[in-house]
Amino acid sequence: MYKIVGYPRSRAMRVIWLLEELGETYELDPAFPQTDTVKALNPTGKVPVLIVGDEVLTESIAICAYLADKHGRFTFPAGTIERARQDSFTQFGVDVLEGALWTAAKNSFILPEEIRVPAIKDVCRMEFAQGLKTLEQRLGDGPYAMGDTFTIADILLGSCLGWASNAKFELPNEGPVCAYFKRLKERPAFLATMAKVAEAA
Repeated sequence: MYKIVGYPRSRAMRVIWLLEELGETYELDPAFPQTDTVKALNPTGKVPVLIVGDEVLTESIAICAYLADKHGRFTFPAGTIERARQDSFTQFGVDVLEGALWTAAKNSFILPEEIRVPAIKDVCRMEFAQGLKTLEQRLGDGPYAMGDTFTIADILLGSCLGWASNAKFELPNEGPVCAYFKRLKERPAFLATMAKVAEAA
């Protein structure tokens, strides 16, 4: 049994989505970031946190990598060219797409108002748009980032596209990225995850 600590409308949704894909049972504590509950487990106050027995894991991508490796699903084996390509999609998502979204969020409602730089959000939108063009070029003919195989890279990219939609970032309404996002949103595990998000809203 796994325990996720973290409000589902956050990066915790990535871990929920993966566990739904894996069909593993889990307990969910929808704690908000920076609460005492979270800080007792993670000094940064960030979510998600995954509790596995007596062990505490932090950072959504590290948690997803651990779960995928442990269960041998939704990832390619370490040391393979395919794994390196998969990881490159993941790093691209974190650096480019999430980087723009996170910087915009921090300067919208997370940082103290007196030190926010609202104008930076225009830069973030431009960087995100450029990132989408890169993603469009990188997506091949298969349904997922790694062709026919759904991986944790798709969970990261899909969560970024969903985050962008909620944050009113412009997303394409046609073309490869639009079709890709539509396929991700049709997965049963994604729909189950969105139900958990709605329950916690």
